[in-house]
Amino acid sequence: MPHADAPAAVAPLFEPAGDGFAAAQTTRGPWDERMMHGAPVSALLAHAIERTDPGSELAATRLTVEFLSGVPIGPVAVGTSLAKPGRRFQIVDATLDADGRRACLARAVRLRRADLPQAAAAAPVPPLPPPEAGEPLAPFAAPGRELFHPDAAEIRHVAGEIGSGHAAAWIRMRGDLLPGEPPSPLARAVAAADFANGLSHVLALGDWTFVNTELTVHLHRHPEGEWIGLDARTLSEATGIGLATGVLHDLRGPIGICAESLFVEPR
Repeated sequence: MPHADAPAAVAPLFEPAGDGFAAAQTTRGPWDERMMHGAPVSALLAHAIERTDPGSELAATRLTVEFLSGVPIGPVAVGTSLAKPGRRFQIVDATLDADGRRACLARAVRLRRADLPQAAAAAPVPPLPPPEAGEPLAPFAAPGRELFHPDAAEIRHVAGEIGSGHAAAWIRMRGDLLPGEPPSPLARAVAAADFANGLSHVLALGDWTFVNTELTVHLHRHPEGEWIGLDARTLSEATGIGLATGVLHDLRGPIGICAESLFVEPR
């Protein structure tokens, strides 16, 4: 049985470059060798949103990323703005531009943190088997080129069946997001959530494209640790529209949910 030891070191996913960032080849996704995976893109937007002040006393409880187009591997520019200021409730917007056009929009809700132990209450959610109980998941795309998974992210399959519409796995990013800056817990959760449709797909990868046009993550607890668990399910309709959803976990238990709207068509 494999042991969930420390991840092998890899180069940062992004390097500062001018007024923006340059993407490493390990940001590549499985659909197009020229384009980034949605996970590192979402993690970079989460990173920018977390550093938008004033927000140190608030927690990001919802983050939505709209993918307006594919994001080419290369230079990107990220901008943020505070759409709604407030001491208890804020909204932060972010944009990502690539190849001379707007590629992503993101919006986050941040809520005040408080110490209210009497408010703690949650419906029971079955725990996932631990990462060390799982097996490494094979890459979604053919080897021979660097990919976000498995080169910059480790996935351990622990429940369900890949390709059946339901599967669960633990996901861990291997290296830094930026030089000297490991992914934050929020960035890890958002990156893991982007695997919902890949883990729980119901259509053959070689015959169908099922790309998520957006990603929404809701968190009721701040994630802890490097591993993020994802218990994912996918539905696909004859209309060419699909939906992937998931329950997010850390090693303590559930932390939130995620959803992706899918555009489905034959390859």
